[in-house]
Amino acid sequence: MSYVTIVTMNFINNLLPTIQHLGYWGYWLVLLVSLVESLAFVGTVVPGAVVVVFAGFLSAQGYLDLGDLIWFAAIGAILGDSISYYLGTKGTKLFKNENRFLKASHLDAGKKFFEKHGNKSIFLGRFVGLLRPIIPFVAGLLRMDKRSFFFWNIISGFLWAVTHLLFGYFFGGAIGAIEAWSGRLSIFIVAIAALIVLIWFLVKKSHGFWRFIKSVGLSIKEAVTKNQDVQKFVHKHPKLTVFFQHRLDRKEFTGLPLTILVIAFVYVLFLFIGIVQDVLTSDLIVAADIRIENLLYAFRDPSLIKIFLWITLLGKVQIVISIAIIASILLWLLKKRVYIFSLWFILAGSELFVFLGKLVVHRSRPGELIPFYQEHSLSFPSGHATIAVVLYGFLVYILWKKLKQWKYKTTSLFLGLIIIFLIGLSRMYLGVHFLSDVLGGYLVGLLWLIAGITITEWYISKKSIDVKPIHLSPKVKYVAMSLIAIELIFYGVYAHNYKPVINTYQSILTVQNVVDPLQIFSEKNSPPKFSEGLLGDPQEPISLIIVAKNDEELVSVFKLAGWYRADPVTFDSLVKTAKAVFLHQQYLTAPMTPSFWNAKVHDFGFEKPTDTNTVAERHHARIWKTNVQTPDGRFIYVGTMSFDKGIKWAVTHKIEPDLDTERELLFSDLQKSNVIEQLRKEQFVDPIIGQNFAGDQFFTDGKAYILYII
Repeated sequence: MSYVTIVTMNFINNLLPTIQHLGYWGYWLVLLVSLVESLAFVGTVVPGAVVVVFAGFLSAQGYLDLGDLIWFAAIGAILGDSISYYLGTKGTKLFKNENRFLKASHLDAGKKFFEKHGNKSIFLGRFVGLLRPIIPFVAGLLRMDKRSFFFWNIISGFLWAVTHLLFGYFFGGAIGAIEAWSGRLSIFIVAIAALIVLIWFLVKKSHGFWRFIKSVGLSIKEAVTKNQDVQKFVHKHPKLTVFFQHRLDRKEFTGLPLTILVIAFVYVLFLFIGIVQDVLTSDLIVAADIRIENLLYAFRDPSLIKIFLWITLLGKVQIVISIAIIASILLWLLKKRVYIFSLWFILAGSELFVFLGKLVVHRSRPGELIPFYQEHSLSFPSGHATIAVVLYGFLVYILWKKLKQWKYKTTSLFLGLIIIFLIGLSRMYLGVHFLSDVLGGYLVGLLWLIAGITITEWYISKKSIDVKPIHLSPKVKYVAMSLIAIELIFYGVYAHNYKPVINTYQSILTVQNVVDPLQIFSEKNSPPKFSEGLLGDPQEPISLIIVAKNDEELVSVFKLAGWYRADPVTFDSLVKTAKAVFLHQQYLTAPMTPSFWNAKVHDFGFEKPTDTNTVAERHHARIWKTNVQTPDGRFIYVGTMSFDKGIKWAVTHKIEPDLDTERELLFSDLQKSNVIEQLRKEQFVDPIIGQNFAGDQFFTDGKAYILYII
């Protein structure tokens, strides 16, 4: 950790007790800072926004109440703008270029901003740096209507307070937020950010792609229609030709639009039937479900849990209904009422379908240890994933039709996709759904979304409704912004007060006792003798069984033998690995690619360098802890060994085929360290030639060492 980070963390840790002694004065301090920051005289130099964000941070630590903070910060901001407005009515004499803070140039910038944006400048200016304390002053100077001013002032004041406090609250769950950048949180955030950037790139570039596809399609159509054999077929089968022409008519809804919607519906329906069949027959996707949940559980972080709890609420029934009500009111005011029935129809229909689907499939939630909080309903399909596609997908459909410019269309599509994706991811990360549950929910949502779009377009076509672009009158703008602000405040308050029943299940190890470690592989429902891929396919066989007192003894034994414990997979460790690979440097504790056994990610990774002293070439051992003990109370661990001889795909290693040599190397190192009490070598599986998850071949005689540690 850097010196700056250490100083920052020490400052915060020393400041928190001081804040705690402030008590209720802390709220008044926030009100005062919010007020002063909005004053035209001093607001340009007072970092009020920073203080409010920090107050949100403190509320996450339990020092201040978030709900009370919102009221105090909002009232302070509203009073500050009101005073600035009053001062503006008294003139501009205070602003001069020779002044240090109240420069005439600031006033000119405020006037230009106000002239450009009109009355809504009060709302927008609240979120624009140095203009924040200037805009209310300009409003008073230009004699803005008081009712309009106070309307925008109150709305923007509350929204400003909510956004800044929630921002601080989001990142206040862990005082070590900076430190977490090099932990599990960082790798997860970077992965999500990379995926979001990829989606954004694909959406933004899709216009040219679809234009290219359209051009190619028209060329193919022209070539086909001019083909002599096709023309003969047309003359021979006139009725069939007319039928297909009507199906491809772009001008009529019952033509190409309906054809595309029907094809999409049938395709998604078959995908859904396929995933239901996989779940019912415990196909490969079920094996992947368990391993993905275990992998996500390994990456669980307190800060990410808070973030994903807020995200998952976007698919909760209370928030969904409130958003649907707000959307319906706006559509009614905008005279786009044709969409309201379809919206509520698909919301109700999809929820009923999910309820019936859960009863039919009757799948239980992930195991007792995995879920962060308790959900008492059945698992498949995910209701949150379904409603995410239905609600946010339908809103994107409306915006896509009403917005004129391509960049606004793609922006709405991008935001909709991100919300849907994050809601589904939140269900898996919090451990309340499997991957197949979320995929099933997405498909159910798509079915109902297609149905809703079809009903809407059919009704518009039948009634010959003139679907004009959205035009917002000043009055409707006020109402729309008010409703959106109300929804944001409701969402923030609901999320702040949402207290799910946290899963308090403790991982009580159901310990088995065996005389011989090999017994665990010969009993009914015994664990596998091979490590596994993501889908449960067998990989390298177990070649080492260790009997040790506890985890600490196991780690110390490998250390004595000259093997280093691998670092966890984090952003920091991955960057360090990439640097070591690029510069051909040594990194003795470089992270390992996750491997599974009995659906679990390996508990320990150990490695030993070679004479090349590079990350690309090293000896590996992956170890899993079992729930089995010997009569003297020692635990049994199982493991696999391999030798990495190079980097593959820039993300994983290529292994040497000979696994037996690696087994003998590790055994020799452990034997030299004088930690083995007794040992034997057994034929564990038949000699085998196979492939690992990366397609690298391996071979082994199938024997395994059973080692008892002193």
